[in-house]
Amino acid sequence: MSGVKTGDGFAERRTIDRIPESERHGFPRDQFTLWFGANLQITAVLDGALAVVFGAEAMTAIVGLAVGNILGGIVMALHSAQGPRLGLPQMISSRAQFGVRGATLPLLLVILMYLGFAATGTVLAGQAMNLLLGASNPAVGMVIFGVLSTVIALVGYKVIHIMGRIATVISILGFAYLAYQLFHQYDVQSAFGQKPATVATFLLAVSLSAGWQLTYAPYVADYSRYLPSSTSGGKAFLYTLFGSAIASQLAMTFGVLVAALGAKFLSNQVGFLGTLAGQGAVLVYIVIICGKLTINCLNAYGGFMAILTTFTSFSNQTRISRGARAAYIIGFVVLSVLIAVLASSDFLSAFKNFVLMLLAVFVPWSAINLVDYYLISKEKVDIPALYDAAGRYGAYNWTALGCYVLGVVVQIPFLNQPLYEGPIAVALNDADISWAVSLIVTSLVYYVLQRNAKVAPSEMILEVTAQG
Repeated sequence: MSGVKTGDGFAERRTIDRIPESERHGFPRDQFTLWFGANLQITAVLDGALAVVFGAEAMTAIVGLAVGNILGGIVMALHSAQGPRLGLPQMISSRAQFGVRGATLPLLLVILMYLGFAATGTVLAGQAMNLLLGASNPAVGMVIFGVLSTVIALVGYKVIHIMGRIATVISILGFAYLAYQLFHQYDVQSAFGQKPATVATFLLAVSLSAGWQLTYAPYVADYSRYLPSSTSGGKAFLYTLFGSAIASQLAMTFGVLVAALGAKFLSNQVGFLGTLAGQGAVLVYIVIICGKLTINCLNAYGGFMAILTTFTSFSNQTRISRGARAAYIIGFVVLSVLIAVLASSDFLSAFKNFVLMLLAVFVPWSAINLVDYYLISKEKVDIPALYDAAGRYGAYNWTALGCYVLGVVVQIPFLNQPLYEGPIAVALNDADISWAVSLIVTSLVYYVLQRNAKVAPSEMILEVTAQG
């Protein structure tokens, strides 16, 4: 990776501990390629297609998705900007708001989200792998994909960033070719103006893309924490925002056009893209695999970080062995592959809907973390206290936990999800603005209740100081 100091090992040895300055490396631009490669992929295409399936006119969908990608991307990138200053995994830093053990409540839900996305992503990547290799047993492609995900996640941070660069180049080439084929084979102009534009479907498109971006919030700083502490937070923010929002918008716009043209994408996503590519099908299968491999490694890496953060909150550990690190990662990937291989399509569909419901739990978490870090603590954290339940932040911050629960509950009437539709969403013609309501309510209530708590130190504390 660019900027790595001579003598650095390639395999990562850090886990939940702070990255010392001597091991910091890289440039803010590395965040662009990582998040671009993770977002220009087949599942983002599906997210865009859903805006049309749920009733949006094509141009309305494209504009709404752009607004959501920017708004959700801003929230997500604000978390990324914390990485260089703190040098910590994202969920460890949230102990400053929720308490050392209180942070485990959202963490348990985060782990479920990672597992759900990893399992459903493995199905799509496995299909592409089978088509690439000519294998007929669905398990073959899934297992190979799982092995690749495990190896990259085990090596860790540096190779994940390298994978992001590779995926960026391959995905740009692949999607440019797919776009050419789409315009060549279909009358793309006919996709527009098929139905009237409505506020409800515009808001629905905004919610789809904003929710997409917000799912990255619990782990985005994991991939900026190795940047030197002198790195501009603004640069980390902008490179992350642009990489994630631009790639997502490109993929989702492609999905909007595919769906609006009546192409049979939703019933066979991988197969449709292969057919559209024609003689370039092999390239498209590689694009699908690279895109899903990048995001799946983020899920596996983030999943093991979340598990570690949960377990160590009760042991006050700051580091774990490489063997334990490997065991956590392998166990997570094996479980996600087993779910993908053994589960029926109906179960996976229900599981995916359940995961979509979990999105409601990340908005209030983001609101509390960002309001506290930027407005109340003003970027000052007692890092040793994050590993001590008897320290400054305590075991539980009941104010934060109460605001978190409020932020989840307040969304219920506004939700429009496959498993539940709230009465206000119905009154708004199925528009889902739950995330925006939660973001505003949680931020305001938490700020009012916590602003005078005087928990944060007057200056950043990096290590325990000698007493006496």
